[in-house]
Amino acid sequence: MPPARKRPRAYDVSRTRTAVLAQFAHVRDAVRTLTPEQLGLPALGEWTVRELVAHMTTALERVSRAMELPAPGGGPRPETTLLEWPFSTARNAETIAGDSRDLAAARPGLDALYGETAARFAELVPSDAGDRLVATRAGTMRLGDFLVTRTVELVVHTDDLHRATGLVIPYDRQALAACTRLLADALADRAPGGSVEVRVPPFAVVQCIGGPKHTRGTPPNVVETDPLTWIRLATGRTRWAEALDAALVSASGERADLAPLLPLMG
Repeated sequence: MPPARKRPRAYDVSRTRTAVLAQFAHVRDAVRTLTPEQLGLPALGEWTVRELVAHMTTALERVSRAMELPAPGGGPRPETTLLEWPFSTARNAETIAGDSRDLAAARPGLDALYGETAARFAELVPSDAGDRLVATRAGTMRLGDFLVTRTVELVVHTDDLHRATGLVIPYDRQALAACTRLLADALADRAPGGSVEVRVPPFAVVQCIGGPKHTRGTPPNVVETDPLTWIRLATGRTRWAEALDAALVSASGERADLAPLLPLMG
């Protein structure tokens, strides 16, 4: 019998909404400082920095557009759960890339774009309707769950922007925590079990991978890393072997090898 999956973690909708707006504001402050030369730098894949920061506005705008539409039909259950979302993103990569290039070309005034996006989100997205279904690229989702995915989009791409430009951009603590926890829980959902404990202090501890279950004392198989390294591993920005070689990850025990499970998001 396969190991039982735990009940999904609960997130406070109001706090998540606040975190999304706070992280977006940090990015907007950084975007205001970008020079034309920096905007033309390579950022992620074939994207320039301009295309990356234009894309980041869609993290909020897709929620705003969904709230302008009637709630999708099909019953109260969403098509995509929060833990399924990380594994659904790769299939939309080509469409997202094209849309982001078009947006960057159509809206050269980035600060105005960020201002309009934040204002629409604040007006259209409530903090008390977490169970409302909304249409997303991954299928219908609960609004509360979709907001948690926005912390992943913003935190991951904030890190991409930092690595492309060298800008030091703050991370909202709640946004970083939600992003870290979702990706840790997705790992545990992909490989359920209790033989390996994965620690990402101060935000997440999960057990995963089938085998002898740890119940007390020091676990025999432990992986530990910091939130940003974990996020980079989970999204393929850093490879497992590279993180081990750089001492960014500690892994003890014969089962403490996450390489076959990573990245979680394409």
